[in-house]
Amino acid sequence: MDEGGRGAAGFSPDDLQIAGIVPMSTVDWPGKFVASVFAQGCPWACPYCQNSAILDPRIPGVVAWSALEDLLSRRRGLLDGVVFSGGEATRQHALLPAMRRVRELGFEVGLHTAGPYPGRLESILEGGLVDWVGIDIKALPEHYEAVAGRRGSGEKAWESLRILLARPEVDHEVRLTVYPDGPKDGLRVARAARAAGARAFALQQARELGAPKGFEASTMGWDEQVRALARECESLGFERFEFRPA
Repeated sequence: MDEGGRGAAGFSPDDLQIAGIVPMSTVDWPGKFVASVFAQGCPWACPYCQNSAILDPRIPGVVAWSALEDLLSRRRGLLDGVVFSGGEATRQHALLPAMRRVRELGFEVGLHTAGPYPGRLESILEGGLVDWVGIDIKALPEHYEAVAGRRGSGEKAWESLRILLARPEVDHEVRLTVYPDGPKDGLRVARAARAAGARAFALQQARELGAPKGFEASTMGWDEQVRALARECESLGFERFEFRPA
């Protein structure tokens, strides 16, 4: 990194487009107290997205990087780390220098990603910049376009999962969110993730809060279907399994 905190590509933490910061969260990184940074913009358009208001990449960030540094200076000893979420944080080239800066300040680094940029995820992992990754796997590859709304999204997401699982030193959680009109391949997704080497898996039931207008998170009998799926996923023998109902 050259003078002024800029990386080789000419980006600095100040360039990160931040839509919002949660000063303390106990749910964004299991077992940790973290500040959560929500990066603006995402290339995908999932119908259940809880952060649909920050998906447009043309909208600039509204929170300055200095706000996070000020927060971390006040919360030293109270926070374990920072989770970069979104939107899709790996969309932004400034993510790498931002992660480096958080490490310099003495905090651990976590990442939420849907895996649309496998090469960028690999660079983050190769650089030793992240301690934990929560990766959203939305469907089997052949069903992905119906969820993410983009051609080729399934291949990218599953390649990102492969890249992540090839780094056993990085803790992880594979996350599947299910909703009534979505693909009915949840158990097969969990089995495929288990076979690929996933140690931690979470089944999440979509909620209407924060989702695009018109999205319906429940239908007759849906809650019981999801609970049954959770029992089947738990039986697959993950080291850690969590069910997050709506």
